[in-house]
Amino acid sequence: MKWDPEQYGRFAGERSRPFADLVGRIGAEAPRRVVDLGCGPGPLTVELGRRWPSALVEGIDSSPEMIDRAVALGSSVVFSRGDLAAWVPAPDTDVIVSNAALQWVPDGLGVVARWAAAVPVGGWLAFQVPGNFDAPSHSLLHELATSPRWAPALQGRLRRLPVSEPADYALRLLAAGLQVDVWETTYLHVLSGPDPVLEWMRGTALRPVLSALSPAEGDQFCAALAERLRVAYPATEHGTLLPFRRIFAVAHR
Repeated sequence: MKWDPEQYGRFAGERSRPFADLVGRIGAEAPRRVVDLGCGPGPLTVELGRRWPSALVEGIDSSPEMIDRAVALGSSVVFSRGDLAAWVPAPDTDVIVSNAALQWVPDGLGVVARWAAAVPVGGWLAFQVPGNFDAPSHSLLHELATSPRWAPALQGRLRRLPVSEPADYALRLLAAGLQVDVWETTYLHVLSGPDPVLEWMRGTALRPVLSALSPAEGDQFCAALAERLRVAYPATEHGTLLPFRRIFAVAHR
């Protein structure tokens, strides 16, 4: 699945706030190694390097487009391609961060359990996932993708509920012997421009769909989805309001 760093970055301000809220609860003072899993285009990972300048900071992402963009930042962070599901932390990894990436990984709970088991004494694990897969945006996306017009091309491209509930993550972390802080927040983003919810989704949720369709088909699909989204998220004189629920977990040993 190909990613577009430019499209993803269109809402950088809104996408960065959950990262700041997540990392703000990590209490590590002088970690040896900090790893950002699903680092995307890299600016937020660079912020980790500024916070912990004595640490070896790494950013890992499966997308070559994202890693190329991150490397072009020219920072001291080490960026590389990697599969989050197969990643194994080095023994000196004192901080593991994953921001809005686990929803793309099969068996996310199992991956969390493996990461948690590897957290060393004094180490931290912090992750955040979208919790809005039952929101109108995603319900309408699935409804359209499974319609007779699009189902043959898109079968198996979308997972209906790719994340778990807060209590499920808390139990996995507690089972690993970690002290746990799990919470959820619903952000209310005020988006501007024409069809802003569709443009938001182009950067993330629509990627599997657009990767499976030709450019012309993708335009047709997006036009049909945009029509539905305008009803679900009507524009106001102040912009378009997009409620976005996110689930957070910070744990340490």
